[in-house]
Amino acid sequence: MSDITLVEAINQALAYEMQADSSVVILGEDIGKDGGVFRATVGLLDQFGPERVRDTPLAESMIGGLAIGMALQGLKPVAEFQFMGFIYPALDQIINHAVRIRNRTRGRLQCPVVFRTPYGCGIHAPEHHSESTEALFAHIPGLRVVIPSSPVRAYGLLLAAIRDPDPVIFLEPSRLYRWAKQSVPNDGQALPLDTCFTLHVGTDVSLVTWGAMVKETMAVARQLAQEGISAEVIDVATLKPLDMATILTSVAKTGRCVIIHEAARTGGIGADISAQIAEQGLLFLQAPIQRVTGYDIPVPYPRLEKFYLPGEEQILAAVHHVMEFA
Repeated sequence: MSDITLVEAINQALAYEMQADSSVVILGEDIGKDGGVFRATVGLLDQFGPERVRDTPLAESMIGGLAIGMALQGLKPVAEFQFMGFIYPALDQIINHAVRIRNRTRGRLQCPVVFRTPYGCGIHAPEHHSESTEALFAHIPGLRVVIPSSPVRAYGLLLAAIRDPDPVIFLEPSRLYRWAKQSVPNDGQALPLDTCFTLHVGTDVSLVTWGAMVKETMAVARQLAQEGISAEVIDVATLKPLDMATILTSVAKTGRCVIIHEAARTGGIGADISAQIAEQGLLFLQAPIQRVTGYDIPVPYPRLEKFYLPGEEQILAAVHHVMEFA
């Protein structure tokens, strides 16, 4: 068993589930012959044929509507949007139809569809290819929002998303697609949705993050250990529904919390996590919660991208602030 990257783990999960379940189909722009813009679907057309691997026109609203129609007819479609900045024409289909079908039909119909898309900055692309608007989707009732941060979690969480009877937005951090490799058993074992993953156990401060920012956050945890500060790192993984029990348990232990995300600050998931900690765990806190985030601007062009993306220095400064608070 060889080590694979995150994008290869996505491919492996898709292939496994398509082999195991003939109702699973995939569709999107250039996913067939070209294997997708990041090659996440490479080889699947040859393996499963054009009936189950469908290239579509550049029409995101159509992709969304077609996937919903397939789901209502007993299929399990996995629809790919090339970049998160291109998903917005499909919002009407996703918000007004996919997430409402179960309620609209009083449970007679369900909509088991996965909407996949690369997201986030750090790959030197224009702003429409670098969006991090996960909070927009997390605000929609009936829609799961899942973000893997490693090859192992990409494989297990995608299997779980495909098997879920309700619609899932599956956001893949493009900055991590080929950043690191892991050994990923191709055993079909899904990981639990709606659950945070504790990546590093600590006692002094809780670092709560997700997606590509797990990379910088783990690096900071290692630096803090050299300073004698024990950091607990939590990968949220499923942003909706949010596993606040794990986060609150960690904050109760450490008394301090720093939330890190690359999305814009205002209205971000970090604000919601902070509010819920204040509502349910205020008396645990020994210092104000800190947020380290992107700015309230469009992601800049590649030359300035590094100034937008939160870095290790900002995370370290936030941790030092909460540790020194009296």
